[in-house]
Amino acid sequence: MLAAWLKAFRIRTLPLALSCILLGSLLAAAQNNLRINILIFSILTAACLQILSNLANDYGDSLNGADHAGRQGPSRAVQSGEISPHAMKRMIIVFVILSLVSGVFLLWNGLNVLDTNALFLMLGIGLVAIVAAITYTMGKRPYGYIGLGDLSVFLFFGLVGVIGVYALHTGRLEWEILMPATSSGMFAVCVLNINNIRDIDSDKQAGKYSIPVRLGQQGARAYHAILLFVGIASAVAYVWFYPEKSLWKWLFLLSFPLFFMNLRGVWRGKTVAELDPYLRQMALTTLFFVILLGTGLYCARY
Repeated sequence: MLAAWLKAFRIRTLPLALSCILLGSLLAAAQNNLRINILIFSILTAACLQILSNLANDYGDSLNGADHAGRQGPSRAVQSGEISPHAMKRMIIVFVILSLVSGVFLLWNGLNVLDTNALFLMLGIGLVAIVAAITYTMGKRPYGYIGLGDLSVFLFFGLVGVIGVYALHTGRLEWEILMPATSSGMFAVCVLNINNIRDIDSDKQAGKYSIPVRLGQQGARAYHAILLFVGIASAVAYVWFYPEKSLWKWLFLLSFPLFFMNLRGVWRGKTVAELDPYLRQMALTTLFFVILLGTGLYCARY
């Protein structure tokens, strides 16, 4: 049973969820404002929210028919019968509670750098994030089934994740952080896009109108190229205007060949077996990009 739950948690998705947290923290570290307690609770909250989303996705897609016997991607816990719908529903409730508790502790640790209004705003955003994690595929009108999943991923894995964590570390908001936050969001959407290209046939049968279902195979691949280009361009723009002149700040360029490798793989991949490895590769490449960007900026300043 433990193996079934670990499979349902989809641990391989966690590097992507943690990328935005790490990016916001590393950007703060480059300003000499890293706070370990904020980093720890940010990681815990992001991990809980990601697992909550994975469990809700498993449960919701099973009920709505996207996970059926003809689906060619990795089998899901409820659809395969490894975990009952009732047990999955209870675990979803557990992770809602864990996400709330971790999020409250995170905001509690931000009391000495942000005013009360900002903290209440973040609390509201956190509650919206929990609702968004659940309603992506659950409920009467799951927004993932009408193609809004990409927007949600961009907001929470990009703007909210990076800017929110940066603000909790530093106690301030800076418009320039929008650029690396955009990179993080675009790369996260790339991961979702690969997933949706892989599942395009089964999603179409289930009435799940993701962006690839709406655009078609070639259109979805062109969309993938646009996402990568905007993500890369946003990072380049941020570093270009970064005040330090050191070459260290360009360290993140070492990740670019991996992005182009991903684009080539997605463009050429036609089968589930050919596309699936690029999900993990894109998530790990995003994490690698974040580490290089943050390390380069830190070294450039210090």
